[in-house]
Amino acid sequence: MESLQLLLDGFAAALTPVNLMYALIGVTLGTLVGVLPGIGPAMTVALLLPITFTVPPASAFIMFAGIYYGGMYGGSTTSILLNTPGESASMITALEGNKMARRGRAAQALATAAIGSFVAGTIATALLVVAAPAVVSFAISFGPEDYFALAVLAFTAVSSVLSRSVVRGLASLGLGLVIGLIGIDQQTGQARLTLGIPQLLDGIDVVIVAVGLFALGESLYVASRLRHAMPEVVPVGRAWMGRSDWGRSWLPWLRGTALGFPFGALPGGGAEIPTFLSYAAEKRLARGVAREEYGKGAIEGVAGPEAANNASAAGTLVPLLTLGLPTSATAAILLAAFQQYGLQPGPQLFDHNPALVWGMIASLFIGNAMLLVLNLPMAPLWARVLRIPRPYLYAGIILFAALGVYAVNGTVVDLFVLYVLGLLGYAMRRFGLPVAPAVIGMILGPMAEIQLRRALAIGAGDASVLVRSPIAVVLLVLALLALLTPLLRKALARRDVETVTPSRNE
Repeated sequence: MESLQLLLDGFAAALTPVNLMYALIGVTLGTLVGVLPGIGPAMTVALLLPITFTVPPASAFIMFAGIYYGGMYGGSTTSILLNTPGESASMITALEGNKMARRGRAAQALATAAIGSFVAGTIATALLVVAAPAVVSFAISFGPEDYFALAVLAFTAVSSVLSRSVVRGLASLGLGLVIGLIGIDQQTGQARLTLGIPQLLDGIDVVIVAVGLFALGESLYVASRLRHAMPEVVPVGRAWMGRSDWGRSWLPWLRGTALGFPFGALPGGGAEIPTFLSYAAEKRLARGVAREEYGKGAIEGVAGPEAANNASAAGTLVPLLTLGLPTSATAAILLAAFQQYGLQPGPQLFDHNPALVWGMIASLFIGNAMLLVLNLPMAPLWARVLRIPRPYLYAGIILFAALGVYAVNGTVVDLFVLYVLGLLGYAMRRFGLPVAPAVIGMILGPMAEIQLRRALAIGAGDASVLVRSPIAVVLLVLALLALLTPLLRKALARRDVETVTPSRNE
């Protein structure tokens, strides 16, 4: 009942005219930028992060929540009409969605994606209301060693899950940890890695890192692979669904939600696994016409994965808001936005800033409704956005990123750092290093260092203090499993190949 009362207070804050305007701006910008190929929700939020310097905290996070969900909606439009997923979680949607579009059923594919996203987002946000207070009450008992173990779990989980190899993920994490070391040591007052540049004594601003590695790096990478020919956009009319489409979609929406939310809430769970599982489950459960249509454009193959994708997005907010633990690239950028306001997500955020947290959660319900109204009738308009010439598009992104970063402190040093980080982000993509671990390392690295020092100080320098707490032991074991699971999976796959090959030769 207490959570319900706090949620009602959140609705009272979110339904003010000013915050409704910011919610509408957020969902519109999120959908607009999310529709563009190669630009996912993480890049969308990163690109608009400099807005935090002029907007009150509650309004900013209501807007970012709208951008977050809007970017997820927009990614499905790109996947269906262009067969170009904006992020890895949208790849499964493209499998059946683009085939539906080429069969003349683009309107139905867009409609089931939009309605499925609304249903999944609404149910998952309701689950967030229930789950968040329970996790907060558990997290209050955390000590310094527990928070350090939690940071280690975040490092290993994100490095192993968001990368094609553990080594590359850890290499990216190392780069982020080094960036996080730049500036004055908070305990000793010594300057670290500043190269004698006074502007770096306070460290590199989180906004500059996020915009440089995500927005600028992604723009340079996509531009380097730019095709001069205009993309082939499948024509689409007004999004609608017939009675048969509704009958075939509602169960996949519910099953996708049930898969997506728990995976999103797990450290390193992400949206890729539940979307794939949803697609596999719907394919296995398909009967009659649906079974024949798989591989040719089955509506269940769009409805389920898209619901799982959006439910996972709401699940991601559980560890982010309650523990300060980002489990996806977009969550890492949202964590950066919190830190810009001097806020640290976790149990104390619910105690000290309840209006901010519950206003943001309430805005998710409002934003979902706005997105449904925006996406269903305006699908043809979003399709026209895809025809923007790519050179103008990415040049505009780079210009906007530079203007936003220059507005932070008004120094040329920030612009120089931005371009260096942009080139680093481009190089990381070029050589297959994921960007999310670097951003998470930069954000959580200083926190992990402080908690480690506190724990060692409490234990008088005895390192065994890090494993005296049962919570810390469980978290460290989970971190070890997250690190070893991909390696064991590869070893087993290699052994299977070696056992099969001799039998074939025989």
